[in-house]
Amino acid sequence: MARTTSSRASLMLVTAVGTGALLAPAATAATPRPDSPVRAIESAAHPLRATGPAGSTKDLRPLGRMVGDAKVVGLGEATHGTHEFFTMKDRLFRYLVQEKGFRTFALEASWKTGLRFDAYVRGGPGDVRELVRQELSKGPWYNQEYIELLAWMRQYNERHPQSQVRFLGNDLNNPDMGVELYDAVTDYVRRHEPGRLDRLKALYAPLRKVTDGDAHLALPVAERARLAKQARAAYELVKGIQPDRRGKKFGLILQHARSVMQTAEIYAFDTDTPAGVKGAMLYRDRIMAANTVWWQRHTGGKVLASAHNAHVGYESRDPNYPKMQGSFLRDALGTKYRSIGFTFDQGSFMATGPQDSKWKPRTVGAATPGMNEHTLDKVSYDDYYVDMRTAPAAARKWLDKPRPTRSIGTAYPDGPYEIRLGANHDVLIHLHRTTAAHRPQ
Repeated sequence: MARTTSSRASLMLVTAVGTGALLAPAATAATPRPDSPVRAIESAAHPLRATGPAGSTKDLRPLGRMVGDAKVVGLGEATHGTHEFFTMKDRLFRYLVQEKGFRTFALEASWKTGLRFDAYVRGGPGDVRELVRQELSKGPWYNQEYIELLAWMRQYNERHPQSQVRFLGNDLNNPDMGVELYDAVTDYVRRHEPGRLDRLKALYAPLRKVTDGDAHLALPVAERARLAKQARAAYELVKGIQPDRRGKKFGLILQHARSVMQTAEIYAFDTDTPAGVKGAMLYRDRIMAANTVWWQRHTGGKVLASAHNAHVGYESRDPNYPKMQGSFLRDALGTKYRSIGFTFDQGSFMATGPQDSKWKPRTVGAATPGMNEHTLDKVSYDDYYVDMRTAPAAARKWLDKPRPTRSIGTAYPDGPYEIRLGANHDVLIHLHRTTAAHRPQ
């Protein structure tokens, strides 16, 4: 939707009536300079018809061209609790499935959660609301918007049984490990190379006893390091199965063993130290990228990878995050990876508080001068997107400079952070006003 100069002037006039203020003509004051970043961005911007999945997708065709032949598209979020970010992801995923051949929605959620969601969307038993509650209730993605996405994926698969969409969780396993991972690996070894079974069971035995992430992290660092070594030894044991004994499911089984190892290894970092925090965060972004690339190559389908802006982007916003998932994905895929970020001017979102773990709506006013969002919101469209790689020179120059930018995680207050938008993403989606996501009741 466009916000014209006349509508802005009317709003200013209505405000002035109540105060008796005299205003200069709004059109003159609001007109950007010929070389301004606002005019340059606006010349390259494409307005969004809607942020929800219903209706025509004609307005997304330029975005489809920006995606091009990418095998993985990282789609960010400037907060973990914004309704419009989630519904726009739903909308864009449906478009990419139907028009660009994408087949997987990936989320920074547990590998085992992804397997459970994948089974559901492909026709498995269960109630979607209960499944989402079981898997996501302790995190930011426990919301009605993801319930609706999963429901659509299942319905799509019912209509297209020969070309189904999939769900991937590319993160470590938390809060529970997922006993089905141990069982699947163990059963495969029992059937295909039973001579390794006793050793595998011995390696997994102490890990099976610590299936909760909190309990795992409560162990002494030395004990966590020992468990990590056992998980790696189990992975190497499975990896060493003779090629002529590997069935077609071997790749997935080995990935299950890798996921067990990844989780144990990230828990082994001593996060009571600065070096341990940096090491764990670096490891996490690396494995999320590696799991996504593995899945894309294993399935052969294109992937929409959903995560925070900070994870799908190319540059770190924080010294505690030495290298981001987006940068690892670019290393692995080159130009076959695209990063799409979100910004917003004002509105509400779900988040916890500094001393309150309850998820509830938090609200921020309009971005202030000097923030990236303040300038982006001067473009005359409420909601729009722009390819920052091909925007006019004045826009690219402006986008390349670091400025305070909203980048809010699970808790608020958080940030703003100094971010170079043009260096961090390929494409930017800007929304004027947002509302809080809907936690299921």
